[in-house]
Amino acid sequence: MYDVIVIGGGAAGFYCAIHIAEADPTLKIAILERGKKVLSKVKVSGGGRCNVTHAEFDPSLLVKNYPRGEKELLGPFHKYSPVDTIQFFKKRGIPIKTESDGRMFPVTNSSQTIIDCFLEEIEKYGVTLLKGSSVIKLIPNEDDKSTEELGWQVQSVKKTYQAKKIVIATGSSTKMWQLLEQLGHTIVPPVPSLFTFNIKDNRINGIQGLSTPARIELLPRHNMSEDIKSKFITRKQGSPSLVSEGPVLITHWGLSGPVVLRLSAQAALVLNECNYRFRIRVNWLPEYHKQGLLSLFNKIKHLEPKKTIYKTKAIDIPARLWGKLVLASDMARDLKWADVSGLQLDRLGQFITASEFNVEGKSTFKEEFVTAGGVDLKEINFKTFESKILPNVYLAGEVLNIDAITGGFNFQNAWTGAAIAARAIVEST
Repeated sequence: MYDVIVIGGGAAGFYCAIHIAEADPTLKIAILERGKKVLSKVKVSGGGRCNVTHAEFDPSLLVKNYPRGEKELLGPFHKYSPVDTIQFFKKRGIPIKTESDGRMFPVTNSSQTIIDCFLEEIEKYGVTLLKGSSVIKLIPNEDDKSTEELGWQVQSVKKTYQAKKIVIATGSSTKMWQLLEQLGHTIVPPVPSLFTFNIKDNRINGIQGLSTPARIELLPRHNMSEDIKSKFITRKQGSPSLVSEGPVLITHWGLSGPVVLRLSAQAALVLNECNYRFRIRVNWLPEYHKQGLLSLFNKIKHLEPKKTIYKTKAIDIPARLWGKLVLASDMARDLKWADVSGLQLDRLGQFITASEFNVEGKSTFKEEFVTAGGVDLKEINFKTFESKILPNVYLAGEVLNIDAITGGFNFQNAWTGAAIAARAIVEST
């Protein structure tokens, strides 16, 4: 008989087990992991550096980074915030550094530092780690005297275990969602959350690797149903609601970077609904609108009439992008400012401040696959992260219908849920 069985050998599972064991070393704890390896998502996070959290310390601002879970996480973030995460690692000899965009990493720049820490901690506290132990069934022990004391049988492919309490930290595991659904939980169907936009367009083809600030607005296609179109605009103002500004990366397959990933998370549900076929409008020079840009062009036309437009980068955007947009505006490479027509300048101004592209699908963002969907949040007590439906069952991490934009926020959700669940388990044991 275990006091606690943690199902899932990922970030939330290890973090929860360590917190329980540290608070009460007498408890018998096991982690059941279906695979041969543990902490695989930690390994690849942040390009192998492990983006442990984000330097946003105000809970009311921190929750804004969660398209699903914003309301529910406000209270938990007051209890366990990025400050607590930083202290957890600092206490274990792992200083955390902050980068210019707010992302936080171990000073070693290696995810193996975090993995080694977790493995050392469970060994120190005697937590049992059982790999290759995929859970196939969860059975409540109905022989217990009351539902408040209800224990569980955890059937794995290898063996059946008994536990007083269980923690489910299996991430986006379809099998676990099915088991929880059979036990009475509602599962919100999962859809991809962090992904890049597939675009084939001469205006960006051939300049992959280029990064530049831009403003991107998501738009419906004209042939979409009115129901889907309505989800792209705000109800109050009737204006676009899916807009973001910041760094954009041009890739072999289209567009990526923080702005694209942020929008993919915010619009995960509607983009899935339209099968990832939609439009975007890009302003490559967010501080300018079209008329202001045309005024600037006309000044240059009078000041530099003999210079060629293609070679005269008149504005602060990358030269390769400028060249692409000039050629797309029906201008020859040797066209001089003196000879350009108003129609050509108008077209160039349009492409710089309001280029429209058709998106024809998505690509996974590196190995950091995140889903929207999971256990319905109305069925969780966010003071303890205990299930409202299954006594003595706690859930943390991506198994819940919580997801965030990129930047360390998904890990912070895992740390917070795991730490609060651990605290509740210890206090009730």
